[in-house]
Amino acid sequence: MDHYQVKKSYLTGEISVPASKSHTLRAILFGAMAHGKSIIHGHLNSTDTQAMIEACRHFGAKLDVYPDRIEIDGLNGKIEHTEDVINAGNSGIVLRFGAAIGALAKNPVVITGDHSIRHQRPVKPLLDGLSQLGVKTTSMRGDGYAPIIIQGPLKSGKVQIDGQDSQPVSALLIASAFAEGPIEINVDNPGEIPWISLTLNWLDRLGIPYENIDFKQYRLKGNCSYKGFEYHVPGDLSSAAFPIAAALVTNSEVTVKNVDMHDSQGDKELIAVFQQMGANIEIDEKNKSLHVKKGTALKGVSVDINDFVDAITILSVVACYAEGETHIYNAAIAKQKECNRINCIATELQKMGANITETVDGLRIRKSALIGADVESYNDHRMAMSLSVAAMGAEGNTKVSPVECISKTFPTFLRDFITLGADMQRDTVKDQK
Repeated sequence: MDHYQVKKSYLTGEISVPASKSHTLRAILFGAMAHGKSIIHGHLNSTDTQAMIEACRHFGAKLDVYPDRIEIDGLNGKIEHTEDVINAGNSGIVLRFGAAIGALAKNPVVITGDHSIRHQRPVKPLLDGLSQLGVKTTSMRGDGYAPIIIQGPLKSGKVQIDGQDSQPVSALLIASAFAEGPIEINVDNPGEIPWISLTLNWLDRLGIPYENIDFKQYRLKGNCSYKGFEYHVPGDLSSAAFPIAAALVTNSEVTVKNVDMHDSQGDKELIAVFQQMGANIEIDEKNKSLHVKKGTALKGVSVDINDFVDAITILSVVACYAEGETHIYNAAIAKQKECNRINCIATELQKMGANITETVDGLRIRKSALIGADVESYNDHRMAMSLSVAAMGAEGNTKVSPVECISKTFPTFLRDFITLGADMQRDTVKDQK
């Protein structure tokens, strides 16, 4: 198991954020369902990407992977069976989107994943939705988690689904585009709206018709077909949060490149929150970069974080360095991510001396003098990166473990931050037998 040793740091220079995970995975899936050849340029090279590639290969698509691109011969929206059990790894998108796409097949599809997928990432809302459309669904342990068995075909009709987690809704939207007839999706408690918008943006891009009524009701005609496409993956605005936050907590000046503020990713809203807290961030839209300046005092804010809930861990870290109190709310869905991010970030920051308390649906954080400690990432990439950033502003040495999970979205994290001047190194502890 690997860990980081991180000390108080001062940063300077430029960093380019990696490609968007959300766009990469959607691009691969839509390429696999296209008619003809698609080319995805500048994809994120990560464990989640590999899981989606293997899933699409099992569905029957042909994918050739090169360092700078992925070439895909698509299935024209038709899936008959899978070659093998699909392993989603640690990817909620592969689990949920794969299950919905698998429902297009007449033969059974089996999907499993790692411990987090099998015990932390519920799939029951999606299974319930698919069942309403004639799909046979089974949670193999009967607990609403993977491993799951799906057997279609997905039939036309109406479906009611809980929408607090955006992924089941996005999954149904994508699968409904290829169903044998029209489908109406009715959503209770719609949440994480920007991530639904990102999926709809892909439907728009490919010319797939749909109706969207206030994110509570959707209608799709089914039987869609579109030609293969060429796509350049933009930078990941979720990943951009970490160098921005690191500059803020270390009072450093950093330029963050490969940031397109016009892209549909929801986590760009975090940048506005940082500015609301007093951060001096200059946005250069022409060059797709941000410049974080030093010397500004941060202040606490009250934030409804549902639209960018994945940012809860890094916002909590920055809040520890802000005067007054920060209240983060409407984040209950964060309990069902790779770990319970509300409880886990509170627990680990408390080890570092943070004044942080849990609420029913979020956190309250007051300015704190953080000190080094041994902290746990729970195999959650956002936890590992957030705690590493917290350590860059803390007194003393912090050990963050495990850190292999960071490759999920930011495989060059350590190298890039050392280049900026971060005092951190990676150590490996071999299992004792």
